[in-house]
Amino acid sequence: MLVKWIRCTVTDRRGFERGQRKWAGLPGEPGFRGQGGGWSRGRQGVAHVFAFWESRSFYDSFMARSHDRLAAAQAGTYTDARVSLFDHRFDVKTGFEPRFTDADVVRVAHTRVREGRVDHFALMQEKVWNPAMAGSPGMVRGLFGEAPGREFLVLSMWHAAAEHGKYRQERVERLSLRAQTEADVEALTGDVVDLEASWTV
Repeated sequence: MLVKWIRCTVTDRRGFERGQRKWAGLPGEPGFRGQGGGWSRGRQGVAHVFAFWESRSFYDSFMARSHDRLAAAQAGTYTDARVSLFDHRFDVKTGFEPRFTDADVVRVAHTRVREGRVDHFALMQEKVWNPAMAGSPGMVRGLFGEAPGREFLVLSMWHAAAEHGKYRQERVERLSLRAQTEADVEALTGDVVDLEASWTV
């Protein structure tokens, strides 16, 4: 599965949200699996959208054919758009599905890993972080994705921001030490996203 992550700074909120509803045409596209998104909790006016495709070839075909027509409705409503593509490597918890209807927030963590540390980083994700996250109350589902250039994405869906906050407060520091995160990670950015139901496709 291919994961597309789009971040942008919205300059015309009403126009952007109106344009977001035009993506309702996506389910007819071959290989499309789901899309959702919302607003950053920490950064004013920043929107995140997550789209899922069966494979890179289905996605490339969509980009060549239908993308520009659907995207036209949002032209001029945002700036500073960044698009990243990741290949799904494994689930956090089990049975990841690109559904957004049973979660209120998404936590996204974007990591660049030091040279020579990729295998260790992926192993720690599987053996340390995944079980801790999967066992946390309120965590719905998630995935671990990889892009060229030692880049990784951890996307987790939660019932509520308070539950994610509790997990961060109680466990993250201890887990970081156990996973030797500092030795693995060159750069880490992240955000917590309040999902907008009307953006779900």
